[in-house]
Amino acid sequence: MKTARIVVLGIAGVAGLAAMYLASIGDHKPAQVAQPAAPQLPTVEVLVAKSDIGLGQALKAEDVQWQRWPAETASSAFLRHDTNADAMNEVIGSIARAPFIIGEPIREQKLVKANGSGFMAAILPSGMRAISTEISPETGAGGFILPNDRVDVILSRRDKNPDQLSGRDIVTTEILLSNVRVLAIDQAPKEKDGNNSLIGKTVTLELKPEQAETLARARQTGTLALALRSIADVNEKVDETGEHAPKRGESIKVVRFGILSSQTTQK
Repeated sequence: MKTARIVVLGIAGVAGLAAMYLASIGDHKPAQVAQPAAPQLPTVEVLVAKSDIGLGQALKAEDVQWQRWPAETASSAFLRHDTNADAMNEVIGSIARAPFIIGEPIREQKLVKANGSGFMAAILPSGMRAISTEISPETGAGGFILPNDRVDVILSRRDKNPDQLSGRDIVTTEILLSNVRVLAIDQAPKEKDGNNSLIGKTVTLELKPEQAETLARARQTGTLALALRSIADVNEKVDETGEHAPKRGESIKVVRFGILSSQTTQK
């Protein structure tokens, strides 16, 4: 009987010691260090597109909104509430010279105030001219030329062969204008419904005044065709006029009886 009491007392003592040990460990746990709050970056209100804005679209009040923007990344080209609180009212009615995507900051460089002018006059850069010419699927790259693409204008003309015995005319071709921008196909200044082709009867090109004169003369002398340029060649440097008509002493391409040769102009 005494032995059983001793065993019970021993177990109780061991349990008590264990409880005291665990309590002492809990008391010596390191205090939880409060995490500092993340620093708040300074922001400014920037005018952004509330929805996608297409090329040539006139801006309405529901198309734009003020949005918080990190002050460090807010470009000086953005319209900011702290520097121009009336910017929203000022841009309403302007025409988008280039598309905006939702959330994109509004920049005045991509807008133009029509001031009563038509759409084409509003988006045409200063010093440039818009001129149209007829095209067909055959002369317009099968309809794969879209507004804002870059093209070369090729002139083909048929001349009388001085050799009367052959009885065949001489066909000459030359690159008349290089790397010019397409403004519209027919009356469409942009692609419709995401289509990657657009068949039209006329094309409107963005040209310098001297280029417009060259194109107007060429329309009376031969057939014009458009050659679509790669998007990688958009920034390719061309001469000031963009004209590649052959000068005196230069050779031009000649197709005679189906055979390509060259012909030198008279000096």
